[in-house]
Amino acid sequence: MAARDTLSRRGFLYSAAFAVGGVMLNACSGSGDTPGRDSGTTKAPTGKAAKGSEPKPLPPPAKLNEAPSLAELVKAGDLPPVAERLPEHPYVIPHRWATTGKYGGSMRLVSESTDGWDMKEYMYGHSPLRWLNDGLDLGPGLAESWESNEDASEWTFHFRAGLKWSDGEPWTTEDIMFWWEDMVLNEEYAEGIPDEARSGTGSIAKLAAPDDLTLVMTFDAPAPMVPDMIANWVNRGIAASWMEPKHYMKQFHPKYNKSVPENWAEIFDAKRNATTNPESPTMTGWLLKSRREGRSATFERNPYYWVVDKEGNQLPYVDTLNFGVVDNPETMKLQIQNGQFDYVHGAFAGLNLGDVSGIKATQSKNQLDMILWDSGSGTGSIFFFSQDYYDPKMRKLIRMKEFRQALSLAYNRAEVRKSIYFNTGDLTTGGYGPKTREFHRGDGMAVYKQWRDSWVDYDPDRAKAMLDEIGVVDKDGDGKREMPDGTKLVVRLEYPADADPSGEHMQKNNILKKSWDAIGIDTRLSPVSPEALDDQWAQGKLMSKTAWETSTLTFGADLLWLMPMEPSRWAPLQGQFYSVRGTPVEKQQLDVDPYKRTPPRMEPEEGGPIEQLWDLADRARVEPDAVARDGMFWDMVKIHVEEGPFFLGAVANFPRVELVKQGLRNVPTREQTALGGLVNDWHHPTPAAYDPEAWYWEDPAGTS
Repeated sequence: MAARDTLSRRGFLYSAAFAVGGVMLNACSGSGDTPGRDSGTTKAPTGKAAKGSEPKPLPPPAKLNEAPSLAELVKAGDLPPVAERLPEHPYVIPHRWATTGKYGGSMRLVSESTDGWDMKEYMYGHSPLRWLNDGLDLGPGLAESWESNEDASEWTFHFRAGLKWSDGEPWTTEDIMFWWEDMVLNEEYAEGIPDEARSGTGSIAKLAAPDDLTLVMTFDAPAPMVPDMIANWVNRGIAASWMEPKHYMKQFHPKYNKSVPENWAEIFDAKRNATTNPESPTMTGWLLKSRREGRSATFERNPYYWVVDKEGNQLPYVDTLNFGVVDNPETMKLQIQNGQFDYVHGAFAGLNLGDVSGIKATQSKNQLDMILWDSGSGTGSIFFFSQDYYDPKMRKLIRMKEFRQALSLAYNRAEVRKSIYFNTGDLTTGGYGPKTREFHRGDGMAVYKQWRDSWVDYDPDRAKAMLDEIGVVDKDGDGKREMPDGTKLVVRLEYPADADPSGEHMQKNNILKKSWDAIGIDTRLSPVSPEALDDQWAQGKLMSKTAWETSTLTFGADLLWLMPMEPSRWAPLQGQFYSVRGTPVEKQQLDVDPYKRTPPRMEPEEGGPIEQLWDLADRARVEPDAVARDGMFWDMVKIHVEEGPFFLGAVANFPRVELVKQGLRNVPTREQTALGGLVNDWHHPTPAAYDPEAWYWEDPAGTS
């Protein structure tokens, strides 16, 4: 999850000393659960709480049931019977912790806007496939089953018979083909090709729908990781749509309606947004009922939602979701303290470990129990240089592994862990997190630890010796080290100018500056206009980034931090070059200065680490054997260990705060999830992966 500063602000409301915060934090950690919290979950035969989710699909229930409010509509003739609204084989939530719930009530949530990306993250309804067990397992979604040919160059997906949009119209593969042919491949609209629709060579797949329930994806080379990529995100909300309700959307498309205005694409976008347009059909558990711009949004039960519990009760249990909009982080925290919300996903509300003591101190008022789910982060707040910085002397120094390794050894990560993460998580050099799927296969965990520990030791004396060896020494006696040629050396810690001064990233930056100043590196905090930051970075004009973090669910579905693939990470111009590989642009402007090309882009050094990473990735992408593919990923990690670090982390897998109103059931505790939870990586959509549609009130009548 890109760590927006809004996800890491520490509220001014909580001024308790670190020691007090630590005591409070320890009181609600351990298993990660608030002592005495009755989560309303089932128990395993041993008496322990049921853990994780069934990895294989559960059989469809023999009988279907529905919410009383829907039953009344059926009785009045305003709605078809539940058996006609659900597919032949509904999706049965597989979570072992979930118990049969009660219908009714509302759930009060908080968002920063009435078009909040976070609203979409509560609903997994448009996804063909779903992640289970914190990413360990891949399960069905809209697609009931799937298979590939022998070399994984062709994938076939079989969708559930009888799926319906929220307006009762049938869902078919025509809705996928409409998205693909009339939006993705339409040059006038050009939604963009998602990664899962490209082969290992980068070529675009061919999609075909031989019937209403079957989709075939054909690639020019093996594409073994396609299912993993399809399970990522929450489709039709964040990342690729994967489908649109053709019966509704075609009226706004010029192919089907010749009278649409010239700005049809703008209108089309507005109409397809189911979080702002209540008329837009959806496949999610709740659909938009009403909104007041900048104030609130209310979602009500979708009578055609295609998911049930193990007893055949159609979900969701809760009637409505009421999102209150609060765009000021301090106001939001005050309202949380006052108990104005029923569930708070800390990552969306700017809650961090520093907020724990303040929330616990007001528990009698807010009636919120606290759960700590694992972040899964590989770095915590990050630092990385631009390998493509425009100044040739500084760029040469940045690309020297000894320089970066020395700075890593000089970094006092233990101070970061103590002051920001309250002595939770693991010190890390920086890399992918411990929840990354491949680390849980074979000797993957040993590879993870090798990467994590490679340059993590705090050893300023060794750091100074390494700098001396490469000629980065104090030549003029001013106490600051110079470049090898004697010119001034300044390391700038660049960050968005609107970053919260007390937030996670700025606290870390201050410690980083202190650490590097102590070994003679002139280190300066350097704010950058948020509006100009991305553009300046892509052009190689900025030296570093300091307000992000790394979380990755799978190597195969996300190599973005492992190697340059686009211009936002540690080698922006080389990443831009990668993004045009295989296109006519790749061979253009080769005689032009890389910084003056359009867009700016740069070839990797021949035989260098980036070229090696690209070569390994090219091979891994077309390798159908998972063991052999993992071996290639481990070789990529080895390059990071020996030639890196290319990005510096501080603390891996620190906890994230979840707040649950007393009486709200089926929200899993940390102990009940397969791996302790997985919050930070957007590929694993949290809380959607834990099916909020299955959460319910012990006393629904008391929540209205």
